[in-house]
Amino acid sequence: MNYTKFFSTGLVCISTSIGFSTLSHAENSIFTKTDTQQKQWVGKPAPMFKLQDQNKKWHELSQYKGKWIVLYFYPKDNSPGCTQEANQFKALYPQFLKSNAVVLGVSLDDVQSHQKFSEKLGLPFPILADNNYQLANQFGIVRNLGITKIAKRESFLIDPKGIIVYHYNSVNTQSHAAQVLADIQKIKWK
Repeated sequence: MNYTKFFSTGLVCISTSIGFSTLSHAENSIFTKTDTQQKQWVGKPAPMFKLQDQNKKWHELSQYKGKWIVLYFYPKDNSPGCTQEANQFKALYPQFLKSNAVVLGVSLDDVQSHQKFSEKLGLPFPILADNNYQLANQFGIVRNLGITKIAKRESFLIDPKGIIVYHYNSVNTQSHAAQVLADIQKIKWK
C-alpha cells in the first residue's frame, strides 16, 4: 500500500513537471515566434509601393521621405473592427500630423469601396486600395478565407528615412492608434 501511494505521488510530480515544462516551452515558442516576426521587418527598408487612395490619388513611399509613416493594414471596409480602428486613427490624426507623421490605411478592397468607407466615416487620411495584393504580398500578410483574400490586421511604423522601426503583428483596434502615436513620441525623444 505504501508503495502504491509513493508510486502515485511520484507520477503526479513527474506529470506536473512535464506539464510545466511543456507549458514553458509553448510560451517560449509563442514569444520566440512573435520576436522573430518583429525582427523580420525591424531595421529593414520599407518595400516600395504605388497605390491609389479613396480619391484615386496615387501614393508612393518615396513621396513621404522625411516623415514618419504609419502603414496600417486592415481586413475589410465597413467591418466593426476596421471601422473602430479607422475612427481611432481619425480621432488622433491631428496629433499624428503634429508629430510629422502620415497615416496610410491599406486593405485589399478597391477604390470604390474605400470611397464609400472614407465618406461614411469622414476619414481625413488616405486609405490605399491594394486590390492586386501588391503591398500585402510584399509584407506576407495576405490571408486566404476560402475564395476571398484579406489583409491581416498588422501595422508598420516607418521612420523618416524609410526604415521600419516597429512591426505590430498583434493589434487591438481600440488602442492601436494611441500605441503607435506613443511609440513615435518615444523614438523621437530618444
